Amino acid sequence: MKTCTATQVIIANMESTDDNKVRWFSDIGCVVKHEESSAVYVGGTLIGSFGRREVGVRNLLLVGLSRDKRIRKGKLAEAFGLGAERLRQISRQVERDGIDALPRRPQGGRVSPVTPQMRRKMEQLFAAGLSARAAYERYGKRAGITSRTARLMRVQWGAQGKAQETPEPQLELELTDEPVEIEEEVVSVHDPEEQAVATGADQLRGGTYIRFAGSWLLLALAHALRLHTVVLSRWRGPASFRERLRVVLDAVIIALGLGQRCVEGVRRLNSDSGGLLLRSGGVPTADRSRKVLHRYVSEAGVMWAHLDMMQCYMQVARRAEKEAAVFYVDNHLRPYTGKHTVRKGWRMQDKQVKPGTTDYYVHDEDGRPVWRFDVPSHDSLTSWLLPVTAVLRGALGEQQRILVAFDRAGAYPEQLASLRDRGLEFVTYERRPYALLSSEAFTETVEVNGERFGLCEEHQRNLGKGRGRVRRLSVRTPQGRQVNLLASSQEPAWRLIEVMQGRWVQENGFKHGNERWGINQLDGRKVEPYAPGTVIPNPGRRRLDHALRLARRREGEALRLLSRLPASDPKRVRCERDLATAREDQERLESQRPQVPKRAPVEETELRGKLVHHQGGLKMLMDTIRIACANAESELSAALGSFMHRPQEAKKVLANVFAAPGAVRINRKSITVTLSPVGTRGEQRAIASLLEQVNRARYTLPGDPERRILRFRSQFS
Repeated sequence: MKTCTATQVIIANMESTDDNKVRWFSDIGCVVKHEESSAVYVGGTLIGSFGRREVGVRNLLLVGLSRDKRIRKGKLAEAFGLGAERLRQISRQVERDGIDALPRRPQGGRVSPVTPQMRRKMEQLFAAGLSARAAYERYGKRAGITSRTARLMRVQWGAQGKAQETPEPQLELELTDEPVEIEEEVVSVHDPEEQAVATGADQLRGGTYIRFAGSWLLLALAHALRLHTVVLSRWRGPASFRERLRVVLDAVIIALGLGQRCVEGVRRLNSDSGGLLLRSGGVPTADRSRKVLHRYVSEAGVMWAHLDMMQCYMQVARRAEKEAAVFYVDNHLRPYTGKHTVRKGWRMQDKQVKPGTTDYYVHDEDGRPVWRFDVPSHDSLTSWLLPVTAVLRGALGEQQRILVAFDRAGAYPEQLASLRDRGLEFVTYERRPYALLSSEAFTETVEVNGERFGLCEEHQRNLGKGRGRVRRLSVRTPQGRQVNLLASSQEPAWRLIEVMQGRWVQENGFKHGNERWGINQLDGRKVEPYAPGTVIPNPGRRRLDHALRLARRREGEALRLLSRLPASDPKRVRCERDLATAREDQERLESQRPQVPKRAPVEETELRGKLVHHQGGLKMLMDTIRIACANAESELSAALGSFMHRPQEAKKVLANVFAAPGAVRINRKSITVTLSPVGTRGEQRAIASLLEQVNRARYTLPGDPERRILRFRSQFS
């Protein structure tokens, strides 16, 4: 009995699953027959489909799958409606004459009117920069080639990677009044380097499939968030580079959407359909993508683009004049495990100091990242609260109320007083120790998110040294634990409790950001030394203090043993010797401490010439893209979750949508994408509802000069 696979889940959701329509050739592969065509699934992914007379496409799929030694050739031929001998003949023909020798039409069909000489002549015209229509007018018309065949030849020539670097029209198609299909090459799942491209004569009926066409959904939303507009507007160099940058941006966004987490993930797009997916002549390599991004960072800078995107997110976070905009501020240490010597910082998850870089993030109330900057020196939260809030104030204006929430690492009197005096509202935890109240002291009760909390707000907290007072909220949780909050805000107590409860959306955002989008990735590997005069913690002093603590511990252990041993015990001699040695070591180490400061310029320490920090330009650009993708995913998952019985699984379902193949049709005004995502029956209904909602927003693809409306449909709706 077969195990339940993703492919079987898809088949289970179809209207009919009888043996005449579903033919299995392996545990995870099958051919599903429809009225006019057949679809081939492997591992839950639709890898291609073919009509009744589309022998070329069928043969290409058949040859690709036959190279997998785990698939029995007899079952494979039977699933495709052939005999085992016919499959053996086709395989031998490919081994002898290559993939181009495959039969591409049914027996008895007419011979293609396009001769090899005609094709070479047309390709020469394409290489000279002529469009399909111009090549048809110059040569194709008198050679007997139809205008439609000329367009299909142009699509095939571009898909084979023969196009020049000079950008052609973005979707590689001549515009007509009738819908035109982007042709998809048939892909061998198990041997991608042996993939082949179907000819124009074998165009699939009803739309052929492009790998990862669902990623255009993420691409369109990132474009709607103005990512491409902001990044490209900062470029002042040659216009020819702008198109290359657009292609690399699209490739990185799609790779991130497919779970690749870094620039190197663009390798996954390197298939025959990659050029069509990116609307370009091909897929940039990982090395080429890095070079393009490095050039942008070095010549255009990236900080202003990051801040421009922050302004866009701020407009979403802006509230009515009487309502406060809530932001969460916290740091997150990004560990480093490479060969260079970098500064160390405290990593809360590991409860220890580790080498790396501290990133400070600002999230809005819904947990969407707004802004990120790195601090290689691992400065404390108290050092950055005022600069961060100053940027928020500058972005939102003086009239907008701003409520900042952070943990107890920033709850020091001086910083709290500064925030209050600058007109900024805040809420945080009070640092211990504070008085624990009896249960009778919580005279009020508030309900927050379905839970009831006891509340006592009788006394304010004195910040000391003439700094004044702030609100103190003593909260008793449903579990009976007391938590004190400090605040300077006009918001009611229940609202402040709700905001602090919601602070976990930022912690969850850190976890999801690393696992899904790769925020802990190094990205930029180039390093540079610290400037002379940079004051750092002295590693010599740290080592000396550690030795002093060990000596004091040895002294205490020796005194403990001496206090318990009788005067006549021979072990006392050894203990007294250890005690004397420990005290001598302490005197020696304490005499050295004045000459070894706690902090010193880097050139005066043992780390001179060794301590470096990573250049943050490429990392900043990649995180700008990641933040845009995370915000786009958040918007889509919120909409998708409203149609699901289990909304907490929306982001997992959305990942399947991004990786879904699809058929693409283009006309003058719109681009229609019919997706084939994996999912249960309920998930398919939710996806269809999501796509209907997305279509109402009338998104467009970046780099499309015609600004055609992007429309999505689900094959299973």
